[in-house]
Amino acid sequence: MTALAEDRNTPRKQGDTLSGPLAASVVVYGGAIVMRNAAGHLTKGATATGLVGAGVAQERKTGGASAGDESLKYRKGVFRFANSASTDEITIAEIGKLCFAVDDQTVAKTDGSAARSPAGFVEDVDANGVWVEFDEARVQSHLAGLANPV
Repeated sequence: MTALAEDRNTPRKQGDTLSGPLAASVVVYGGAIVMRNAAGHLTKGATATGLVGAGVAQERKTGGASAGDESLKYRKGVFRFANSASTDEITIAEIGKLCFAVDDQTVAKTDGSAARSPAGFVEDVDANGVWVEFDEARVQSHLAGLANPV
């Protein structure tokens, strides 16, 4: 491809609602934490490794027989979820830090001894739960920085 020599009508995605290929045979409920697996497919939040938070499901959808047979609408942004308990409970001391998926509606302070994947960043904590910022690119960048410290 060569450099531009005139104006270009550049396509863009507008808004914060996205759509992506759903993992096989998974049921994702509307309002659930959505994660992306290592193969690039969307799945529900769970205690598992190799996932990264992508957003919140905007619909209930069941994956087909093969990964990618169905697409799931999800949204990035800041959403409130249930807080974990005991030593994994998130407090205001964790604001700005990564939190980790326990299931499709609960987040925790730690990775559970490397058993949980990052959901997103803690935006706030209140009596009703934890406000989580879902920005997959930011989480991936943060994780890459941890793996390759300067």
